[in-house]
Amino acid sequence: MARSDLISGNVWEQYSQKVQDRMNNPVAMGELNQADADAKGARLIVADFGAESCGDAVRLFWLVDEKTDTIVDSKFKSFGCGTAIASSDAMAELCIGKTVDEAIHITNTEVEAFLRDDDGTPAVPPQKMHCSVMAYDVILEAAAQYKGVERSVLENQDIVCECARVTKQELVAAIKDNDLKTIEEVIETTKAGSFCKSCIRPGGHEPKDIYLVDILADVRAEMEQTRLEEAANTTESGDNSFDKMTIVQRIKAVDAVIDEYIRPMLVMDGGDMEIIDIKENLPYYDIYIRYLGACGSCASGSTGTLYAIESTLRAKVDENIRVLPV
Repeated sequence: MARSDLISGNVWEQYSQKVQDRMNNPVAMGELNQADADAKGARLIVADFGAESCGDAVRLFWLVDEKTDTIVDSKFKSFGCGTAIASSDAMAELCIGKTVDEAIHITNTEVEAFLRDDDGTPAVPPQKMHCSVMAYDVILEAAAQYKGVERSVLENQDIVCECARVTKQELVAAIKDNDLKTIEEVIETTKAGSFCKSCIRPGGHEPKDIYLVDILADVRAEMEQTRLEEAANTTESGDNSFDKMTIVQRIKAVDAVIDEYIRPMLVMDGGDMEIIDIKENLPYYDIYIRYLGACGSCASGSTGTLYAIESTLRAKVDENIRVLPV
């Protein structure tokens, strides 16, 4: 029924002991039938999924308590490699005790993490991660059958990271909500790209239609365009002139100009700046700033650099601005 992985030498060491144990002695391998369902007053679900890329297949059996939608027992059969057996075994065990809706959210990375010997060492090599993806797919098949709907109703077709089941929509929202600026921040926040890394940029073992680097670049460009438009609307509209803004609006307007025209110049020299406060001292608006990094010890911070900052803000925001370093 099932065949073992042909692994030896150093390759074997890429598999955790838990994976090796479940390859040889699966915990949840077996079948459930209608008699089992009747004995537990549950509904029997039998779902199949096969991966065309490698020829592996898995059959998942559920007994579901229809009063609570809870999976009271789960078994599997796997036709494929040892890794597929281990992943399917972990997947079936993780389903027990969960509701059908909770089982849908068992991710491939959760299956892989369950099979790790320690948190810092992957359970399987990256090229075998598709086996746990198959485990997720058969859960969708079983859930769709239980709910009486098409599988497409339950899955989001816009998956960017198959390993962590992260969609493009989730990535866009995370970048915007958390103001993520680097790929490292995206991976840390969303877990996308944290395992096989094929979705990060071209060159991985599995080609993608879109990569994390593309999404990050597109979203950051959109965010920047929105910010510039808001700043322009705020500073150029007669109803939103600087003297009529709230303190928060003033800081945002000044920040927008600093980000576009001033900060890049400072960063090139290893420095930066931040706004401390904006106070009315009519007819002037005094903007108190603090230099950061190399700018903090630069002599031009009170001469040439200060003049450039003040001139830019007067031209772009309000002619009565004064900039005072603290």
